[in-house]
Amino acid sequence: MKDSDILMKFLRMPLASSDAVFDEFARLDGAVLRGKAPGRFLYVRGSRADRVLLVAHADTVWTPPVKAGRDSSPAQDVYIEEGVIQNRNGGLGADDRAGCAIVWLLRNSGHSILITDGEEYGLQGSSFLMAENPDIADEINRTHQFCVQFDRRNSRDFKCYSVGTDEFRAYIAAETGYQEPDRHSCTDIVELCRDICGVNFSIGYYKEHTDREYLVLDEWQSTLRTCKKWLTRKNLPRFTL
Repeated sequence: MKDSDILMKFLRMPLASSDAVFDEFARLDGAVLRGKAPGRFLYVRGSRADRVLLVAHADTVWTPPVKAGRDSSPAQDVYIEEGVIQNRNGGLGADDRAGCAIVWLLRNSGHSILITDGEEYGLQGSSFLMAENPDIADEINRTHQFCVQFDRRNSRDFKCYSVGTDEFRAYIAAETGYQEPDRHSCTDIVELCRDICGVNFSIGYYKEHTDREYLVLDEWQSTLRTCKKWLTRKNLPRFTL
């Protein structure tokens, strides 16, 4: 199956519930699922000694809002036209189903996986992890080199928010060629990164949280290719806060 087919599979999952995303990742060996929607997460420990944590969130919202647990979302009539992916019925969900697709495609890289729920409702899944699951919270910050989240609009930019050092930012820019436009806002890595640095990458979606959301396939593929090449290298360095 092509990478773009995997992306379309995730974008066709129902918007109103994160269950389909969690069901997919729960098939992986060693998957640990804790909590209840929207305060839940799924974690898979990586096998590499120099592993990083790959993060995406399963929930998505659009205007008018989709209520979690109710099948009130528009049918996912997702299509590609001239390299742009949209839903004919509005509400694409690329924020952050497109990020989940990248994490899925990197699942055999030896790195750890974390899928959260409730990111759009106040980082509920990552907050639950850090507050009530000290074993995994400690493991994330003690045994990983850094965190990488796939949950940014636009193309070829990154954000570290409050969880990146100058050294780490320079490393990310050198490895990827991406740039950091500012340090505003937040996502799961701000909650997760207690001791290690974290970065969030653009994955090519636009007009998120609206019924006009779309994704540029080439931009999504660019981030996937860049991270595949970078994260498959040996002896990745560790960056601490």
